Amino acid sequence: MVSNLRTMVMAGAVVAGAAAALATASPATAGSAPALTKQVAFARDGAIYLSKGAAETTLTPAAGNSRPRWAPDGRTLAYLHGGELWQMNADGTNQHRVTPGRAAGPAYSPDGQWIAYSAPACLGGPGVYRVRAAAPHSAPEVLFPAACRSEALPAPTAPDATGTGPLVERLRYDDAIAWSPDGTKIAFRGGDCDSVYDNCLTIGTIATGTERALAAFGGGGADDGYAVVPAFRPDGAKVAWTAYTGDAVRVMEAAADGSGRRQVGAAQDRELAYVDAGRALVTAQYRGRSTVMLLDLASGRRTPLTQGSQPAVRP
Repeated sequence: MVSNLRTMVMAGAVVAGAAAALATASPATAGSAPALTKQVAFARDGAIYLSKGAAETTLTPAAGNSRPRWAPDGRTLAYLHGGELWQMNADGTNQHRVTPGRAAGPAYSPDGQWIAYSAPACLGGPGVYRVRAAAPHSAPEVLFPAACRSEALPAPTAPDATGTGPLVERLRYDDAIAWSPDGTKIAFRGGDCDSVYDNCLTIGTIATGTERALAAFGGGGADDGYAVVPAFRPDGAKVAWTAYTGDAVRVMEAAADGSGRRQVGAAQDRELAYVDAGRALVTAQYRGRSTVMLLDLASGRRTPLTQGSQPAVRP
């Protein structure tokens, strides 16, 4: 426990330094970037769409759908419908509920065998579960917190109503997760660091159940704010997340060990999804609307693709 607290305090100190660095971060430059040839799933006004270039396909009705995530083989999508975990084929067919009760942004395991998602855990805070990706889906298994692995599964919690209020408040409690490309780790909001900080983002090792605070806010000497919606770069060398530090939402990126963190994109960018090592999609504010933007991570060049949010790139 002492070791874990020391790790979290050190993480908080790093976060405080990163927050100070945000004040001097230069905005991304405008311009064009190479065309994106992959399909993108995204949400707009309660529906999930696919786009490739100028072509768009509607996959679901406009009725409470969000956070699409691709399976590694690109054949299926996990998503949220009415606050619960659902799955469908890439063409929108075979839409079905995977597990009942409140869930948050899912992630497939790299081998495609599992879908992980966040839901209330035995200790009361957010936890991480997994179910078999293929139907019939198995009963949920607890991954985090590790202390809940030996406990009976809590009864499913009723889904929340559709989020309302300012964006910065809706994002604060977004429990979307990310599975590392090597399959060994999961990034998620909350964790053991919640005992020290007001809000934190954790990377947990699945085999051992151990946790490491990646970003932390409030308490422990860290600035106020939050960190949500993590994403691993396809090669596993980088991890990104959406952060709020009291003045604006931003996307932060760091090495997988948490070092070398920096802001990418512009203020008000959020929900980064990597395309490859040099490019990513973000949700940005453009002409007064949430817009999926292609971002060159080296130069900061930005290309608007389509109105919408929560992008996911087809493998």
